[in-house]
Amino acid sequence: MTPDFTALRKVPVRGVIVTARPSSTEFDFVSRFFAPAVGVDEDPVTGSAHCALGPYWAERLGKSDLTAYQASARGGVVRVRLSGDRVIIAGQAVTVMRGELV
Repeated sequence: MTPDFTALRKVPVRGVIVTARPSSTEFDFVSRFFAPAVGVDEDPVTGSAHCALGPYWAERLGKSDLTAYQASARGGVVRVRLSGDRVIIAGQAVTVMRGELV
């Protein structure tokens, strides 16, 4: 997939998620996340996207524990588990900023 970032910048939303069934059985679903309207052409691995994708794929696949792959250039594996009205996500993370609210 080759996104048109110029066109995506004009879409009046924070981000656009693209998802599909994977070509292998290693993962339950794959995704990509684009947010050029807010200055991020493609987010490498997006936890908030997986909080939406978890319930979507859980319903379609009939399971509450899922393994996902975000197929950006860097890529990353995200474990997703539905727990009542919560979505629990796990995986490796990269710290991009530290801060303190006072």
